[in-house]
Amino acid sequence: MTTTDMNMMGKITFYEEKNFQGRSYECMNDCSDMSSYMSRCQSCRVDSGCFMVYERNNYMGQQFFMRRGEYNDMQSMRSMGMMFDNIRSCRMIPYHRGQFRMKIYERENFGGQSYELMDDCDNIQDRYRMSDCQSCHVMDGHWLMYEQPQYRGRMMYMRPGEYRSFREMMSGQRFMSMRRITDMC
Repeated sequence: MTTTDMNMMGKITFYEEKNFQGRSYECMNDCSDMSSYMSRCQSCRVDSGCFMVYERNNYMGQQFFMRRGEYNDMQSMRSMGMMFDNIRSCRMIPYHRGQFRMKIYERENFGGQSYELMDDCDNIQDRYRMSDCQSCHVMDGHWLMYEQPQYRGRMMYMRPGEYRSFREMMSGQRFMSMRRITDMC
């Protein structure tokens, strides 16, 4: 396997204790339930790739984006915007080459105003005079959507597909900014 192939894969290691101590679990793909490998996660290291980590099993609950780097304790992760205190599942984000396209809609089921995005948008209200985004269709690329302008607040990973109702998916959460996942992390 070449270095390029390794970089296009991902590798994340979770540790039960702070500062990369205690029992560990190395993951190179999706993991829907980490409880059989460790009782808790208090630090992690991303050696390559990008990952979404989730507060609950089966990719449920709040999400947090992780790129290459060291996360030595939960407090440091919370200071970067993570809003939960234990990781229970993770999903590797595949590297995407090519264009990015997503169509956002003001209402559920692709209703109301719509706009096609091909680049990051830090505030849909300022850019499109759109007060809300309740559904979207991701045609190309992988995206992060944020509940507040300027890429703040809770986030959600969007891969290619149709998302008819954010209200049903995330308990009424709405999204006000979105960013492409553009690098190999």
